[in-house]
Amino acid sequence: GLDLKAALFPEGAAREGADARLTSTSLAQPALFCVEYALAQLWISWGVRPESMLGHSVGEFVCACLAGVMDLPDALSLVTLRGRLMEALPRGVMLAVPLPEAELVARLEGRTDLWLCGVNAPEMCVAGGTEEAVAAFERELAASGIAATRLHTSHAFHSGLMEAAVAPFVEAASAVALSAPSSPYVSTLTGDWITAGQATDPPFWGRQIR
Repeated sequence: GLDLKAALFPEGAAREGADARLTSTSLAQPALFCVEYALAQLWISWGVRPESMLGHSVGEFVCACLAGVMDLPDALSLVTLRGRLMEALPRGVMLAVPLPEAELVARLEGRTDLWLCGVNAPEMCVAGGTEEAVAAFERELAASGIAATRLHTSHAFHSGLMEAAVAPFVEAASAVALSAPSSPYVSTLTGDWITAGQATDPPFWGRQIR
């Protein structure tokens, strides 16, 4: 039978192998969804229900599932496809940059291989692109006294390198029943409260990748 402890908490070479497998986007995204969804259900089982929610990237699918926008099988199917599509694209690098959005956008202007990927705080953003472009940008930032930090990702998510995943994902989302959210959550794409129109619009979920 299955040794559950060994499966969940591998040791030695088994742990190294598990760590390596989780660097694969096609496995990491469904795994992340499952952990987040399970944690939410644990809190709910204790009687703690969220009045509002916030989830980044894959986490937004957890919010959508908990809010009844999509059911659990559909959410798992979409997240699994999302991971496979994104993994198949060219690899890239993401860089946490301690700058306000406007200043980072100005530094990225005119570049075709670097993009603004996220705005996490008033003075903390994420840029992403090819290895070569990010390495050159790191040197440019260092020359200005700005210490940027690479993220532990295999690809430059939410960048232009993800463009090819958008259309097939929209097609898959179009085949799923999408409902208006029954509880509020903040969207990764807009940074604002999700609307019924957005949540039920398949192209919105495609843009969420990009």
